[in-house]
Amino acid sequence: DVLAISAYWKGFKEWNDAHNAGLPRMHGFEAEGAAAIVQGKAIANPETIATAIRIGNPASWGLAEAARDESKGYIHSVTDDEIVNAYKKIAAQDGVFIEPGSAASLAGVIQHVANGTIKKGETVVCVFTGNGLKDPDTAMNVHEIPISHVDDIEAMRTHLRGGVKA
Repeated sequence: DVLAISAYWKGFKEWNDAHNAGLPRMHGFEAEGAAAIVQGKAIANPETIATAIRIGNPASWGLAEAARDESKGYIHSVTDDEIVNAYKKIAAQDGVFIEPGSAASLAGVIQHVANGTIKKGETVVCVFTGNGLKDPDTAMNVHEIPISHVDDIEAMRTHLRGGVKA
């Protein structure tokens, strides 16, 4: 999440000082309804599906901006729809169950690949700090509930066709 960017940056700088490994550009993504850093002002009533990053006045705001600036990175926002789409995508394609706050970083990468900010062939690392079990309500609300029992083949066929009878 965008607030952890300062801790990651500190670790990268310390590792680089000890091993001359080079430094990454740090990019962070806030949920649009709680994007205090992006908007440059505290958000009195932040709103987002991503409860872990629903922070309207981040305590480490200045440190996050310093990490962004020192690394020549950026902090942008993503919508709840983008977060949900990324959340579903990583679960479906890779079997990784993360919470929406972590999905914000993947949503940002997807957004920036689409708009050309991230170029083909660039190496990008998303850090997913939250397991999906931290927010089971989102999983229940954004995914289709599987059918648990169908007692006849026609009902099963109808379900598999998306509810359309042939």
